[in-house]
Amino acid sequence: MASGNTMMDPICLVENQNNQLAVNPKALEILDKISQPVVVVAIAGLYRTGKSYLMNRLAGQNHGFHLGSTVRSETKGIWMWCVPHPLKPNHILVLLDTEGLGDVEKGDSKNDSWIFALAVLLSSMFVYNSMSTINHQALEQLHYVTELTKLIRAKSSPISAEVDDSAEFVSFFPDFVWVVRDFMLELMLDGSPISEDEYLENALKLVPGEDPKIQQSNMPRKYIRQFFPRRKGFVFDRPTNDENLLQHMECMSENQLDCSFQVQSKNFCNYIFTDAKTKTIREGIIVTGNRLGTLAKAYVDAINSGAVPCLENAVITLAERENSAAMQKAADHYSEQMAQRVSFPTDTLQELLDLHTACEKEAITIFMEHSFKDDKCKFQQKLMGIIEKKKENFLLKNEEESLKYCQAQLRQLSEQLLEGISKGTFFVPGGFILYSEEMNKVEQSYELVLRKGVKGMEVLQNFKKSQAATKECIMQADKALIGW
Repeated sequence: MASGNTMMDPICLVENQNNQLAVNPKALEILDKISQPVVVVAIAGLYRTGKSYLMNRLAGQNHGFHLGSTVRSETKGIWMWCVPHPLKPNHILVLLDTEGLGDVEKGDSKNDSWIFALAVLLSSMFVYNSMSTINHQALEQLHYVTELTKLIRAKSSPISAEVDDSAEFVSFFPDFVWVVRDFMLELMLDGSPISEDEYLENALKLVPGEDPKIQQSNMPRKYIRQFFPRRKGFVFDRPTNDENLLQHMECMSENQLDCSFQVQSKNFCNYIFTDAKTKTIREGIIVTGNRLGTLAKAYVDAINSGAVPCLENAVITLAERENSAAMQKAADHYSEQMAQRVSFPTDTLQELLDLHTACEKEAITIFMEHSFKDDKCKFQQKLMGIIEKKKENFLLKNEEESLKYCQAQLRQLSEQLLEGISKGTFFVPGGFILYSEEMNKVEQSYELVLRKGVKGMEVLQNFKKSQAATKECIMQADKALIGW
């Protein structure tokens, strides 16, 4: 995806099998390769209401998300399709098609609520798709929105089950679009024409009255208004009155659709492309494809553990992963650059320390560029510890290389001297002077050797110490031979 390739087909992101949710590893692999920011559009609604068709339109395709032409719900879990954004360069449009809500074949409706909550959490624009009209029944069917207060938390808390922080949802919830399909009414109110947005807002007005039934029916309205302050309404006519064509919409060409439906579809797509924002989380942190995958896994893991998905914890999980990766990237850069720049052995210790300082500075810059929310500098301190250990290893290697090099040089330069000792060349009258001259030659030649490094002097001293007994022996023999 990072190279601009388009996914040819959607893939299941969150699997829903036997009322158990799981993130598909193959989908995570795809997201992990997306380093660009993502615009995430999710759609939810009752099953068999044409959600998948709209998502295919957004992908610019007739086929893709499976439409199905029977009463059986086709989409299980949440399916994902990543395509280059048509209007935002260097952005990826991530389309999430969710399992139809209220499928009678499902024994447990709890998963419907979780699928709905995940679609809200992962998207930057959330589309709710319903049929015919926004009336009492349609709002009742949207009871999932009232359950979000029980299913999601903004902050972690020791008494999380008792704390209601739903007022904070608005800071990270997506924009809300309500699409009404097969709309048969006229957009009129009190005899005057109204817009689609006005139709939606009028339907969301709270019904006055203290009666518990009225209060209950107001709950979805209240929460939609509270959680989704940025809302948009769309109404669609029937695509065609030909029932046979309706059963196979993926095969219909554009000119087989009613003109009004064509216009409405175009308006809807244009709005999504223009107004759907880049997905962000707290404090304006931009979500990339790989971050979206991390969030999806964090939320599903929380659900499966019996906990409530918490945005604060998800951001912590994201920070842990990103900062660990940033730390590794920075540490690798330090190692690579030191390996490239250091020519062992260095002439002086300071030369190596200067190279270390330069590479350490670059590594910290890389860490700062790729990390986020390392507020307590936990990962930066870890990085400094890793670099310090690597530095110690480079210092050790520098000493070893200097030792090895100097010993090799001295071995070569002292060949004639050692050969003379083994042959007894210096055990003659005046031999001590000859030995001293030869030793001076070795020292002078060794002095001229360049880049001996930090062990240069030590190797020479050790050599001289190793020669101390031989030197004493030659001196004593010389004294004896010349009769001192």
